[in-house]
Amino acid sequence: MCIPELALADSMELKASMDTMWLITAGALVFFMQAGFALLESGMSRSKNAINVVMKNYMDVCIGSIAFWLIGYGLMFGDNISGWIGNSHFLLHNVEDMDYSLLFFQTMFAATAVTIASGAMAERTQFHGYLIGAIIISALIYPVYGSWVWGSLYSGSGWLSKLGFIDFAGSTVVHSIGGWIALAGVIVLGPRLGRFSKQGESRTIPGHNLTLVALGGLILWLGWFGFNGGSTAAAETSIGLIVLNTHLSASSGAVGAVVTMVLFRQPLLLTHTINGSLAGLVGITAGCASMEPTFAIVTGFISGSIVILGSQFLERLKIDDVVGAVSVHGFAGAWGTLAAGIFLKGNMFDMSQIFVQVIGIIAAFLWAFPAALIMYYLIHKIFGLRASSLDEQRGLDYTEHYEIGYPEFQTELIHKGKA
Repeated sequence: MCIPELALADSMELKASMDTMWLITAGALVFFMQAGFALLESGMSRSKNAINVVMKNYMDVCIGSIAFWLIGYGLMFGDNISGWIGNSHFLLHNVEDMDYSLLFFQTMFAATAVTIASGAMAERTQFHGYLIGAIIISALIYPVYGSWVWGSLYSGSGWLSKLGFIDFAGSTVVHSIGGWIALAGVIVLGPRLGRFSKQGESRTIPGHNLTLVALGGLILWLGWFGFNGGSTAAAETSIGLIVLNTHLSASSGAVGAVVTMVLFRQPLLLTHTINGSLAGLVGITAGCASMEPTFAIVTGFISGSIVILGSQFLERLKIDDVVGAVSVHGFAGAWGTLAAGIFLKGNMFDMSQIFVQVIGIIAAFLWAFPAALIMYYLIHKIFGLRASSLDEQRGLDYTEHYEIGYPEFQTELIHKGKA
């Protein structure tokens, strides 16, 4: 081999090493988002359910990762000749080094999709029933839609991908899918005890620690730089635009939420403001690599407004979403996917592209929501999903786990023992 060929080989090896390092670092940032979800969701719940919420988030990663390795990755990224589902690379082994890096990164995405439902369904869900659902989501519901958009890494491609559907890092693939699953879960469960009066009056049930909510929101914001930036799957200069758009959209999402609360003469709630920034992050995830910063700000601002209006809409329907997951991930994810087509750099306001985006948004809802509705209904009937009224009143920390988060202030609960 001559010197130029050796130099080229060394250069390619260095590039592959740098790509791997970036992908693993980004995957670790996405993993860290689980800490953000745990803090935010537990903080928005009452103290008697803090441990239960954290346990669900913790186990999402554990069982979801194994289920995705066993089945989900193959369904999502395996050979996809039909355009509908992958049929290879299950139990991934004996492959190229980069395949393991991609599996690691995508496993973190699967865990995110699963954990979205956790917060919405908090404070009245049996632990074992929830975990059964998490396995099915990781192994089937999330990967099937993902195969339509991102499959395959090997041969063939998904039918939405062939249409030209744009969803760079998963506004719909991850977040809307998670949001529609959450919507199905809270419908099957019903509202928490006391959330709505017999006359239909809405009653606020405040979370126990808004400091944790703020910290969780900031951790999620940090993790999103890996979520969106890592979706290049390579160490490229384009990452700069991606992470800038991500940050600007999150910032304008919070502003959009605050402006909407002012316009509707509502209290300026910290929880809504943080959800506004998260909605901005969700909204930009589809188009972060394909729109200019100006339109990232527009996308985020509208996402923040959608969270406030969406939460009011669900409340009128007597749907009890503890953390606002349906609005943040479902509604804002759908808008962000549409925005990726509207504000596509070099081809803005192209009706044919917008139409493709609408098809993908509708397909996500028509797949994930009915599938999750049936899944949670069957889990409820066969294994049990809704906690008993007594357990809900006492709190799921002790009734499900025999532990409590604040023993100094919950001594009465310990002395009563488990019923």
